[in-house]
Amino acid sequence: MTRKNIAVIGECMIELSQKGDALHRGFGGDTLNTSVYISRQVSPEALNVHYVTALGTDSFSNEMLQAWQEEGVNTSLTQRLENKLPGLYVIETDATGERTFYYWRNDAAARYWLDSPQSEEICQKLAEFDYLYLSGISLAILNDESRDRLMTLLKACRSRGGKVIFDNNYRPRLWASKEQTQAAYNTMLSCTDIAFLTLDDEDMLWGQKPYDEVIARTHALGVSEVVVKRGADSCIVSSAEGEQHDVPAVKLPKEKVIDTTAAGDSFSAGYLAVRLTGGSAVEAAVRGHETASTVIQHRGAIIPMEFMPDRA
Repeated sequence: MTRKNIAVIGECMIELSQKGDALHRGFGGDTLNTSVYISRQVSPEALNVHYVTALGTDSFSNEMLQAWQEEGVNTSLTQRLENKLPGLYVIETDATGERTFYYWRNDAAARYWLDSPQSEEICQKLAEFDYLYLSGISLAILNDESRDRLMTLLKACRSRGGKVIFDNNYRPRLWASKEQTQAAYNTMLSCTDIAFLTLDDEDMLWGQKPYDEVIARTHALGVSEVVVKRGADSCIVSSAEGEQHDVPAVKLPKEKVIDTTAAGDSFSAGYLAVRLTGGSAVEAAVRGHETASTVIQHRGAIIPMEFMPDRA
Protein backbone atom coordinates (compact mmCIF):
# COMPACT_ATOMS: atom_id res chain seq x y z
CA MET A 1 0.00 0.00 0.00
CA THR A 2 1.33 3.42 -0.97
CA ARG A 3 1.34 5.82 1.96
CA LYS A 4 -1.13 8.69 1.55
CA ASN A 5 -0.91 12.17 3.05
CA ILE A 6 -3.74 14.01 4.78
CA ALA A 7 -3.48 17.60 6.00
CA VAL A 8 -5.88 18.64 8.73
CA ILE A 9 -6.28 22.44 8.70
CA GLY A 10 -7.49 24.47 11.66
CA GLU A 11 -6.82 25.82 15.11
CA CYS A 12 -5.68 24.36 18.41
CA MET A 13 -6.21 26.26 21.64
CA ILE A 14 -5.29 26.00 25.28
CA GLU A 15 -8.13 24.09 26.95
CA LEU A 16 -9.23 24.60 30.56
CA SER A 17 -11.80 21.99 31.57
CA GLN A 18 -13.76 22.71 34.75
CA LYS A 19 -16.16 20.63 36.84
CA GLY A 20 -16.91 21.98 40.28
CA ASP A 21 -13.69 23.32 41.76
CA ALA A 22 -11.44 21.07 39.64
CA LEU A 23 -9.64 22.71 36.70
CA HIS A 24 -7.56 20.75 34.20
CA ARG A 25 -5.34 22.30 31.51
CA GLY A 26 -4.84 20.66 28.16
CA PHE A 27 -4.99 21.49 24.47
CA GLY A 28 -7.85 21.11 22.04
CA GLY A 29 -9.70 22.30 18.99
CA ASP A 30 -12.05 20.50 16.64
CA THR A 31 -9.58 19.79 13.86
CA LEU A 32 -6.70 19.06 16.22
CA ASN A 33 -8.90 16.51 17.99
CA THR A 34 -9.67 14.89 14.65
CA SER A 35 -6.02 14.78 13.58
CA VAL A 36 -4.96 13.10 16.82
CA TYR A 37 -7.75 10.53 16.71
CA ILE A 38 -6.98 9.70 13.07
CA SER A 39 -3.28 9.30 13.89
CA ARG A 40 -4.08 6.99 16.79
CA GLN A 41 -6.15 4.68 14.61
CA VAL A 42 -4.12 4.29 11.42
CA SER A 43 -0.76 2.82 10.60
CA PRO A 44 1.72 5.62 9.76
CA GLU A 45 2.79 3.51 6.79
CA ALA A 46 -0.74 3.83 5.39
CA LEU A 47 -1.59 7.45 6.19
CA ASN A 48 0.69 10.33 7.18
CA VAL A 49 -1.34 12.83 9.27
CA HIS A 50 -0.21 16.49 9.10
CA TYR A 51 -1.63 19.32 11.18
CA VAL A 52 -1.66 22.74 9.49
CA THR A 53 -2.04 25.81 11.67
CA ALA A 54 -0.06 28.68 13.17
CA LEU A 55 1.20 29.01 16.73
CA GLY A 56 3.23 31.53 18.68
CA THR A 57 6.79 31.18 19.92
CA ASP A 58 5.68 30.89 23.56
CA SER A 59 6.01 27.97 25.96
CA PHE A 60 2.38 26.86 25.48
CA SER A 61 2.95 26.62 21.73
CA ASN A 62 6.10 24.59 22.39
CA GLU A 63 4.10 22.19 24.55
CA MET A 64 1.47 21.83 21.85
CA LEU A 65 4.00 20.95 19.17
CA GLN A 66 5.68 18.41 21.40
CA ALA A 67 2.34 16.80 22.31
CA TRP A 68 1.27 16.53 18.66
CA GLN A 69 4.59 15.02 17.64
CA GLU A 70 4.28 12.46 20.43
CA GLU A 71 0.89 11.52 18.94
CA GLY A 72 2.51 10.83 15.57
CA VAL A 73 1.11 13.99 13.96
CA ASN A 74 3.43 15.63 11.45
CA THR A 75 4.01 19.30 12.34
CA SER A 76 6.36 20.29 9.51
CA LEU A 77 3.69 22.62 8.04
CA THR A 78 2.80 24.26 11.36
CA GLN A 79 4.03 27.85 11.43
CA ARG A 80 5.46 29.81 14.38
CA LEU A 81 4.50 33.49 14.39
CA GLU A 82 6.21 36.16 16.46
CA ASN A 83 3.97 38.30 18.70
CA LYS A 84 1.02 35.92 18.41
CA LEU A 85 -0.37 33.41 20.91
CA PRO A 86 -2.71 30.41 20.70
CA GLY A 87 -6.33 30.96 21.66
CA LEU A 88 -7.84 29.85 24.96
CA TYR A 89 -11.14 28.23 25.87
CA VAL A 90 -12.80 27.01 29.06
CA ILE A 91 -15.26 24.10 29.23
CA GLU A 92 -17.86 23.90 31.99
CA THR A 93 -19.50 20.47 32.18
CA ASP A 94 -22.79 19.83 33.98
CA ALA A 95 -23.96 16.67 35.76
CA THR A 96 -25.36 15.17 32.53
CA GLY A 97 -22.12 15.57 30.58
CA GLU A 98 -23.32 18.56 28.55
CA ARG A 99 -20.86 21.41 28.23
CA THR A 100 -20.64 25.17 27.86
CA PHE A 101 -17.68 26.85 26.12
CA TYR A 102 -16.05 30.24 26.72
CA TYR A 103 -13.45 31.52 24.24
CA TRP A 104 -10.56 33.99 24.08
CA ARG A 105 -9.32 33.73 20.47
CA ASN A 106 -9.86 37.01 18.57
CA ASP A 107 -6.17 37.49 17.77
CA ALA A 108 -5.01 33.87 17.89
CA ALA A 109 -2.04 32.89 15.72
CA ALA A 110 -4.11 30.38 13.72
CA ARG A 111 -6.11 33.20 12.15
CA TYR A 112 -3.00 34.31 10.26
CA TRP A 113 -1.64 31.07 8.80
CA LEU A 114 -2.53 32.16 5.25
CA ASP A 115 -1.19 35.71 5.71
CA SER A 116 2.42 34.87 6.54
CA PRO A 117 5.50 34.97 4.26
CA GLN A 118 5.58 31.16 4.39
CA SER A 119 1.97 30.62 3.39
CA GLU A 120 2.52 30.50 -0.39
CA GLU A 121 5.14 27.76 -0.10
CA ILE A 122 2.94 25.82 2.32
CA CYS A 123 -0.02 26.04 -0.06
CA GLN A 124 2.11 24.74 -2.92
CA LYS A 125 2.96 21.69 -0.82
CA LEU A 126 -0.61 21.16 0.32
CA ALA A 127 -1.88 21.21 -3.26
CA GLU A 128 0.02 17.95 -3.77
CA PHE A 129 -1.65 16.15 -0.84
CA ASP A 130 -4.05 13.23 -1.21
CA TYR A 131 -6.56 14.65 1.28
CA LEU A 132 -7.26 18.05 2.83
CA TYR A 133 -9.59 18.17 5.84
CA LEU A 134 -11.08 21.26 7.46
CA SER A 135 -14.13 22.36 9.41
CA GLY A 136 -16.53 25.25 9.61
CA ILE A 137 -14.33 26.67 12.35
CA SER A 138 -11.30 26.48 10.04
CA LEU A 139 -13.26 28.78 7.70
CA ALA A 140 -14.75 31.03 10.37
CA ILE A 141 -11.46 32.15 11.92
CA LEU A 142 -10.15 33.50 8.58
CA ASN A 143 -10.73 36.91 7.06
CA ASP A 144 -12.33 37.14 3.61
CA GLU A 145 -9.02 37.35 1.74
CA SER A 146 -7.58 34.33 3.52
CA ARG A 147 -10.78 32.38 2.91
CA ASP A 148 -10.44 33.10 -0.82
CA ARG A 149 -6.84 31.86 -0.74
CA LEU A 150 -8.00 28.71 0.99
CA MET A 151 -10.61 28.05 -1.71
CA THR A 152 -7.92 28.48 -4.36
CA LEU A 153 -5.81 25.90 -2.53
CA LEU A 154 -8.67 23.39 -2.28
CA LYS A 155 -9.43 23.69 -5.98
CA ALA A 156 -5.75 23.25 -6.85
CA CYS A 157 -5.57 20.09 -4.75
CA ARG A 158 -8.66 18.62 -6.40
CA SER A 159 -7.36 19.46 -9.87
CA ARG A 160 -4.37 17.22 -9.09
CA GLY A 161 -6.57 14.34 -7.95
CA GLY A 162 -6.71 15.10 -4.23
CA LYS A 163 -9.91 14.97 -2.20
CA VAL A 164 -11.34 17.61 0.12
CA ILE A 165 -13.18 16.69 3.33
CA PHE A 166 -15.34 19.16 5.25
CA ASP A 167 -17.06 19.01 8.65
CA ASN A 168 -19.78 21.68 8.96
CA ASN A 169 -19.16 22.41 12.69
CA TYR A 170 -21.12 25.66 12.73
CA ARG A 171 -20.40 28.14 15.54
CA PRO A 172 -22.64 31.24 15.12
CA ARG A 173 -20.51 33.50 17.32
CA LEU A 174 -17.60 33.20 14.89
CA TRP A 175 -19.60 34.57 11.94
CA ALA A 176 -21.04 38.00 11.20
CA SER A 177 -24.38 36.56 10.07
CA LYS A 178 -26.14 33.40 8.93
CA GLU A 179 -26.12 34.77 5.38
CA GLN A 180 -22.33 35.09 5.43
CA THR A 181 -22.00 31.54 6.73
CA GLN A 182 -24.42 30.13 4.19
CA ALA A 183 -22.51 31.73 1.32
CA ALA A 184 -19.16 30.48 2.66
CA TYR A 185 -20.50 26.95 3.22
CA ASN A 186 -22.02 26.76 -0.25
CA THR A 187 -18.69 27.78 -1.76
CA MET A 188 -16.88 25.29 0.46
CA LEU A 189 -19.22 22.40 -0.33
CA SER A 190 -18.92 23.08 -4.06
CA CYS A 191 -15.31 21.90 -3.83
CA THR A 192 -15.83 19.12 -1.24
CA ASP A 193 -15.73 15.37 -1.84
CA ILE A 194 -16.75 14.06 1.61
CA ALA A 195 -18.97 16.15 3.90
CA PHE A 196 -19.68 15.50 7.58
CA LEU A 197 -22.87 17.31 8.56
CA THR A 198 -23.96 17.49 12.18
CA LEU A 199 -27.72 17.68 11.80
CA ASP A 200 -28.21 20.06 14.73
CA ASP A 201 -25.75 22.48 13.10
CA GLU A 202 -27.53 22.20 9.75
CA ASP A 203 -30.85 22.96 11.43
CA MET A 204 -29.37 25.97 13.23
CA LEU A 205 -27.94 27.38 10.00
CA TRP A 206 -30.62 26.56 7.43
CA GLY A 207 -33.75 25.89 9.50
CA GLN A 208 -35.01 22.48 10.50
CA LYS A 209 -35.38 20.14 7.55
CA PRO A 210 -35.73 16.36 7.15
CA TYR A 211 -32.29 14.78 6.80
CA ASP A 212 -33.09 13.56 3.29
CA GLU A 213 -33.52 17.20 2.19
CA VAL A 214 -30.22 18.10 3.84
CA ILE A 215 -28.53 15.26 1.96
CA ALA A 216 -30.12 16.22 -1.36
CA ARG A 217 -29.08 19.87 -0.98
CA THR A 218 -25.49 18.81 -0.23
CA HIS A 219 -25.25 16.38 -3.14
CA ALA A 220 -26.65 19.10 -5.42
CA LEU A 221 -23.61 21.24 -4.60
CA GLY A 222 -21.35 18.47 -5.91
CA VAL A 223 -20.46 16.51 -2.76
CA SER A 224 -20.11 12.80 -3.60
CA GLU A 225 -20.23 11.35 -0.07
CA VAL A 226 -22.40 12.82 2.70
CA VAL A 227 -22.32 11.66 6.32
CA VAL A 228 -25.08 13.05 8.55
CA LYS A 229 -24.19 12.91 12.24
CA ARG A 230 -27.16 12.79 14.61
CA GLY A 231 -25.59 12.63 18.06
CA ALA A 232 -26.62 9.51 19.96
CA ASP A 233 -28.83 8.38 17.06
CA SER A 234 -27.74 6.52 13.95
CA CYS A 235 -25.75 8.30 11.27
CA ILE A 236 -26.80 8.38 7.63
CA VAL A 237 -24.22 7.81 4.89
CA SER A 238 -25.22 8.73 1.35
CA SER A 239 -23.42 8.49 -1.99
CA ALA A 240 -24.06 10.58 -5.07
CA GLU A 241 -25.13 7.37 -6.83
CA GLY A 242 -28.12 7.10 -4.49
CA GLU A 243 -26.83 4.43 -2.12
CA GLN A 244 -27.77 5.19 1.49
CA HIS A 245 -27.01 3.48 4.80
CA ASP A 246 -28.44 4.01 8.28
CA VAL A 247 -25.71 2.96 10.73
CA PRO A 248 -26.73 2.61 14.41
CA ALA A 249 -24.78 4.41 17.12
CA VAL A 250 -23.35 2.70 20.19
CA LYS A 251 -25.88 3.00 23.00
CA LEU A 252 -24.40 3.88 26.39
CA PRO A 253 -26.08 4.07 29.80
CA LYS A 254 -26.41 7.71 30.91
CA GLU A 255 -24.03 7.21 33.82
CA LYS A 256 -21.22 6.31 31.41
CA VAL A 257 -21.45 9.59 29.50
CA ILE A 258 -18.88 11.78 31.27
CA ASP A 259 -18.06 14.52 28.74
CA THR A 260 -19.36 14.92 25.18
CA THR A 261 -16.47 17.20 24.16
CA ALA A 262 -14.98 16.05 20.82
CA ALA A 263 -17.74 13.50 20.18
CA GLY A 264 -18.29 14.72 16.62
CA ASP A 265 -14.58 15.30 15.98
CA SER A 266 -13.70 11.77 17.06
CA PHE A 267 -16.55 10.28 15.00
CA SER A 268 -15.12 11.94 11.89
CA ALA A 269 -11.65 10.66 12.80
CA GLY A 270 -12.82 7.09 13.24
CA TYR A 271 -14.73 7.27 9.96
CA LEU A 272 -11.73 8.57 8.05
CA ALA A 273 -9.29 6.15 9.68
CA VAL A 274 -11.22 3.35 7.98
CA ARG A 275 -12.50 5.08 4.85
CA LEU A 276 -9.15 6.50 3.74
CA THR A 277 -7.38 3.19 4.21
CA GLY A 278 -9.70 1.10 2.05
CA GLY A 279 -12.76 0.41 4.21
CA SER A 280 -16.37 0.75 3.10
CA ALA A 281 -18.62 3.62 4.17
CA VAL A 282 -20.55 1.33 6.53
CA GLU A 283 -17.36 -0.03 8.13
CA ALA A 284 -16.15 3.54 8.48
CA ALA A 285 -19.37 4.67 10.18
CA VAL A 286 -19.23 1.77 12.61
CA ARG A 287 -15.69 2.79 13.57
CA GLY A 288 -16.80 6.42 13.87
CA HIS A 289 -19.51 5.48 16.37
CA GLU A 290 -17.10 3.25 18.30
CA THR A 291 -14.52 6.03 18.57
CA ALA A 292 -17.04 8.66 19.66
CA SER A 293 -18.66 6.37 22.23
CA THR A 294 -15.22 5.73 23.74
CA VAL A 295 -14.24 9.40 23.87
CA ILE A 296 -17.39 10.57 25.66
CA GLN A 297 -16.72 8.20 28.54
CA HIS A 298 -13.70 10.31 29.54
CA ARG A 299 -13.10 13.94 30.42
CA GLY A 300 -11.52 16.42 27.99
CA ALA A 301 -11.09 16.63 24.24
CA ILE A 302 -8.16 14.19 24.00
CA ILE A 303 -8.56 11.07 26.12
CA PRO A 304 -5.65 8.91 27.40
CA MET A 305 -4.21 6.63 24.75
CA GLU A 306 -4.80 3.44 26.75
CA PHE A 307 -8.59 3.78 26.41
CA MET A 308 -8.57 3.99 22.60
CA PRO A 309 -10.01 1.24 20.38
CA ASP A 310 -7.47 -0.83 18.46
CA ARG A 311 -6.17 0.55 15.18
CA ALA A 312 -8.46 0.34 12.19
